[in-house]
Amino acid sequence: MKYKYIILIISFSIIQAEERDMKPPRGYLNNTFLKWSAMFGWIDLVNTKPEIPKNIKVLSDLKFKETEQRSLFLDIYHKKDIVDSTPLIIFVHGGSWTKGDKKDYLIYLLSYAEKGYVTASLSYRFAQEDKFPAAVEDIICGIKWLKNHSVEYGIDSNRVAIVGGSAGAHLALMAAYTMGNTFGKENCDSGSASHRVDAVVNFYGPSDLTTDYAISRKETNFFVGVDYLSQPEKYRNASPINYVSKDDPPTMTFIGTLDELVPLNQTNILDHSLKNVNVYHDYHILKGWPHTMDAAKPVNTYTQHYMDKFFNKYLRD
Repeated sequence: MKYKYIILIISFSIIQAEERDMKPPRGYLNNTFLKWSAMFGWIDLVNTKPEIPKNIKVLSDLKFKETEQRSLFLDIYHKKDIVDSTPLIIFVHGGSWTKGDKKDYLIYLLSYAEKGYVTASLSYRFAQEDKFPAAVEDIICGIKWLKNHSVEYGIDSNRVAIVGGSAGAHLALMAAYTMGNTFGKENCDSGSASHRVDAVVNFYGPSDLTTDYAISRKETNFFVGVDYLSQPEKYRNASPINYVSKDDPPTMTFIGTLDELVPLNQTNILDHSLKNVNVYHDYHILKGWPHTMDAAKPVNTYTQHYMDKFFNKYLRD
């Protein structure tokens, strides 16, 4: 029954994709073809280090939190002619919870700043610095800091979305789904703002760290800080799926069928859980694409097309 359910989910998602106004770009037969295409430069990739347009203002390295390990900073981007009360989109980079940089999503940060949003990117502590829930608390503190300083930076604190990729998506989902939980309550700078967001976008992020596959991964063990058999509850506490409720924000997910790092079942489980509590989930399964698939221009065009519609609906209407 488990496999029948997964097949039905994939079939439904492919049918749903065919009914969309932009179809997913054609993918690859398998990962061998994909790797050969990448080796020979046949995949058109995005520029991950674009120049800053002249009409965009950048506020770099704003400190939002002091920890025992290091200071944490964020960057803000917006048009120079921005008006007050502008929707905010926060981006959280990936990197297996152990690496990455807040400028990794510069292509999105600049693109959505030019589309009229304030965009921001957050740093957070890596697993080698401190274990779960440190990184989750850092993201929550970053959201609160931005909302507490909304007037200063022209942000509409009532219209905020968060976007993450891979491990960053896991952190974004945790932040989005843990309203009412204790995460971040004692460890953030003073301020009255909550960390509630109005929409969340999940790029190939893990949602359940208690599956056999997840607990077998060294990345998961290192992030949580203990082995599953000794403290299974900590793995449950680190899983976004365990916080899903009817009050969660609308969610959008992108994942490829060739993803070798985050199995498709991770987002299928999330889809099923969100639908069970009637939370809107715009689920995009891209056939023949791998992890970090949005580094390819055709996929990036597709994802931004649907992110535009998603944000127009939940941040602008």
